[in-house]
This record gives sequence, structure tokens and C-alpha cells, in this order.
Amino acid sequence: MSDEKNDFLDDIDEIEAEMEEQELADLEPPSLEELEDENRQLKDRLMRAMAETENMRKRGERDRREAEAYGGTKLARDLLSVHDNLGRALENIDDKLREEFAALAEGLELTQRELLSVFEKHKIVKVEPKPGDRFDPKLHQAMFEAPVPNTVKGTVIQTMAPGFTIAGRLIRAAQVGVSSNTDPVKPEEPAEE
Repeated sequence: MSDEKNDFLDDIDEIEAEMEEQELADLEPPSLEELEDENRQLKDRLMRAMAETENMRKRGERDRREAEAYGGTKLARDLLSVHDNLGRALENIDDKLREEFAALAEGLELTQRELLSVFEKHKIVKVEPKPGDRFDPKLHQAMFEAPVPNTVKGTVIQTMAPGFTIAGRLIRAAQVGVSSNTDPVKPEEPAEE
């Protein structure tokens, strides 16, 4: 038993010696290679942190610009029915009513112009294709097709409702009729003198 006790004490002596060596090693200054390696690691971490910060700044700036440009999309969509109703009201005023209620007709026209002016101020642009314009599925919604003579297939023949974009992004497609004519277009005959 006494031998076991001494072995145990020897182990303690060895452990204490190792601890003293470790403490001395910890007190020694790191080598130049260790310092250079640590420096490279710190520079790498710093560069990554700076890149991430720059990316976050750019992302925040882009998000702010998009919110500024497209933030009013829902409100604009809701106001399109107001525009449509004003247009319908003005279309249904005949000459007799226009004479009798000139101030009312003028007020409706001014209100519609003001609404379009506010739309323009907020980059909301009216898309109103004319007959003969090429059908663009990115801006137009085909409501019907008809084989109208002397028209080119795939062109607009009628616009039922204008479309609108906000900062180049479609809010509502223009509702149009499209030609499905397959007959060749006849050239216009010159007028006889």
C-alpha cells in the first residue's frame, strides 16, 4: 500500500511539473509566425465584417428606394376606380347637359386632371394603347379577339380601359380587343382627283 501511495504522489509531482512548464510556455512571447498567422486571421475577419456591413447598407438603400417608389401601389390601385368613374361620368355628359351644368362638367374635368397630375407626380403613368399598336402581354390584357378587316393579327383594335404603371411596374393592365385577322391587309387605294 505504501508503494501505491508513493505512485500517487509521484503522479502529483509530474502533474505539478507539467503545469509549471505550461505556465512558463504561456509566459513566453509568441513566435513571429504565430503573430503573422493571427494577424492574417484578424484581417480576414475584419474584411468579411466590412463587406457584410457594406452589403447591408446597399440592401437597406435599395429597400428604401423601392419602398419610396412602390409604397403607394395599394393606394394607387384603389384610386384607379375613382379615375374610371370620373371618366365614365364625363363620357355620359352630352352637349345639352354640358350647357345646363357647365360648372359641374368643368369641375369633373378639373378633378380628373388633378388626379392624373397627382398620379404623374408619384410616377403613376397611364397606359392607353391606340388602335394599330402591337399587343404587349406585359402591359395589355386581351378581353376579346375579332377578325377585323384591314388589321394586322396581334394588334390592338379597341381599348376598353386604360392600364397604369407605377415607376415602370404594372399596376393594372390595359384592357384591349385584339385583331385575329388572318386575311392580308389591303393597301389603301389613292383618292381619285
